[in-house]
Amino acid sequence: MTARIQAPAEPILSVRGIVNRFGKQVVHDKLNLDIARGEIIGIAGGSGSGKSVLLKTLVGLHQPDAGEVRLNGKAVASIGAAEKAALIGMLFQQGALFSSLSVAQNIMLPMREHTALPDEEQERIAAMKLALAGLPADSGIKYPSALSGGMVKRAAFARALALDPKILFLDEPTSDLDPIAASGIDALIRQLNESLGITVVIVTHDLTTLLTLCGRIAVLVDRKITVDTADMLMQSDHPWIHDYFHGPRAAGVMQARKLSHGN
Repeated sequence: MTARIQAPAEPILSVRGIVNRFGKQVVHDKLNLDIARGEIIGIAGGSGSGKSVLLKTLVGLHQPDAGEVRLNGKAVASIGAAEKAALIGMLFQQGALFSSLSVAQNIMLPMREHTALPDEEQERIAAMKLALAGLPADSGIKYPSALSGGMVKRAAFARALALDPKILFLDEPTSDLDPIAASGIDALIRQLNESLGITVVIVTHDLTTLLTLCGRIAVLVDRKITVDTADMLMQSDHPWIHDYFHGPRAAGVMQARKLSHGN
C-alpha cells in the first residue's frame, strides 16, 4: 500500500517578484516571501531598507511597481474593503487611535464600517476584545489621552482584533515602551497566536521581540530579502546581517534567552 504524501498547506500570504521603487531608487528588487498560517514572523532591516513600504505592500496600501501579493489565495489588490477587513488586523505605530473617540468607540469603528451588527452586539464584542487585549473593563469609557503608552498599544490590539482577522500586521508594537510594558506586549502577541491560531507579521527593530518571539525573521538588506530562523541568520556571512545579530544588544538578548531555557 502506497503511503499518502500530504501536500504542503497553502501559505496565508505569498509574495512573488515584488519591486518597489521611488524615482530611480529601487527599494525592493524582486522579493519573494511565503508566510505560513499560524506562524509569527518578524521583518527587520536597517534604516532605508523599506520595512514600512513592504508592510504597506503586503496589506494592499501600496501598489508595487512589479510583482504580486496573494492573501488567503487571492490577489490582495482584488480583495474588497469588507473582506480585507475581515482577513487583516492592523496595528500602527503609536497605536493611531482616534483621540476624539473613547477606547470602546475606537474598537467598534471597524464593526460600524464593515458590518450591520446592532449597537448592543458591537458593545459586547468591544468589551470582549478589551479583555482579550488585557485591559480592564472600565478602560472602554476612557479616551486615548487618559491611557499609558502600553495601554494605548493594547487598545490598538483590541481594535485590530475587532473583526476576528486571520492575520495581524504589527508596525513597531513595542516602540516607545519601557521594558516591562514591552515584555507585556510580547506576551500578548504570543498568547493571541497560541490561543487563536492567528498569524502575526511584526515589523520591528526590537531585538528582544525578534529573537524571543519570532519563529522566522525576514531581513531586508541590499534591496533583497533573507528569511530564516534567528539561529541560522546568526551564522550568515553577510556583513550587515552578521553585525546586526552579533552586536552587544543581540548578545544580551541571546544570553537572557539561554538562561530562560536553563542552558
